[in-house]
Amino acid sequence: MDPQRWRLDGQLALVTGGSAGIGRAIARELLGFGAAVLIVARDATGLENARDELADELPDADVRGFVADVADDEQRREVLDWVEDICETRGEGLNILVNNAGGNLTKPTTDYGEDEWREIFEVNLFSAFELCRYAYPLLTKHAASSIVNIGSVSGEIHVRSGTPYGMTKAALHQMTRNLAVEWAEDGVRVNCVAPWYIRTRRTSTKLADPDYLDEVLLRTPMGRIGEPEEVAAAVAFLCLPAASYITGECLAVDGGFLRYGF
Repeated sequence: MDPQRWRLDGQLALVTGGSAGIGRAIARELLGFGAAVLIVARDATGLENARDELADELPDADVRGFVADVADDEQRREVLDWVEDICETRGEGLNILVNNAGGNLTKPTTDYGEDEWREIFEVNLFSAFELCRYAYPLLTKHAASSIVNIGSVSGEIHVRSGTPYGMTKAALHQMTRNLAVEWAEDGVRVNCVAPWYIRTRRTSTKLADPDYLDEVLLRTPMGRIGEPEEVAAAVAFLCLPAASYITGECLAVDGGFLRYGF
């Protein structure tokens, strides 16, 4: 067995929404496999804290941060300028792009203002679409590179997340399939990970309601809430050389939620 199939040494990864929760766990996992990781988040304090914590946990790791709101196109372009400068310094392109940034506002469908639902589309879908396009020249500098989009089970089936959120995640899953086919000949694999409830700051309020938590667990065959590290492990696997023949897939990290039957 070639151990390098299970390593990311020398590779450069960009992770959006990388300062907390699933994004921070993804950054840590990729660092642990040997990649240099660039994390982007809009909260400057949270980003600096995450970078410092990751550097303390993994003293030999190369982790850098950039403050930006990827829902804003001008700031997306600034992120790619920053990444391109780093790539030029390293003398190579980008190996991994993880589109993790996302957000939501849950309301009845008729209660959304136009600015509210459009914001959900900007951060969840349009940011990933444009970052894929902007990163394409850097990703294709290598014979093999990888994009992983963070979707959701709400892109596959109804959950109580609100219509715009489910729409954006379903579109993100389809974008994954389209790009996987279109860019396969360029050596760019494109996959997606679709979590169910994961224990993060964003889900903590809902999961603190014992009745709601009971309902979630009743629909989850494994009978527990997932951890950010479990999503991160799936993302890292899809980026590894060992996954070199996997593209266009949407991997649910859901404790069996999508396979629940009677």
